[in-house]
Formats: sequence, structure tokens, C-alpha cells
Amino acid sequence: MSHNRSWRKSTYSGPQGDSACVEVSLAQDALVRDSKATQGEVLAFSADAWRAFVVSVA
Repeated sequence: MSHNRSWRKSTYSGPQGDSACVEVSLAQDALVRDSKATQGEVLAFSADAWRAFVVSVA
């Protein structure tokens, strides 16, 4: 599911590669993963659920 997708790291992530952060991949859905464990678990959200989340934390 997460192969061949573009991933973006949060802008709140520090400049060092050891910063704990998340990455998100947006397409028809939103996938979220741990930036330190990119081969690990991935959370999937519908586009509507992701928009609601972003609005609630903005």
C-alpha cells in the first residue's frame, strides 16, 4: 500500500535525521508513518478524515 508513494516529513521535525517525527503521503487517502521506522506500520485515513484532523489541529 505504501510503496511508490511520495512521503513528506512534518515541518515541525528538527533538522537532524534523529528527530522523532511522522511522514505523510497524500493521494486519494492519507497514509501516516513513523519517520524513524519507514518500513513499519502505516496508518491509513480517508481524505475527509485527514482534512478534519488537519482543521482540528490548525
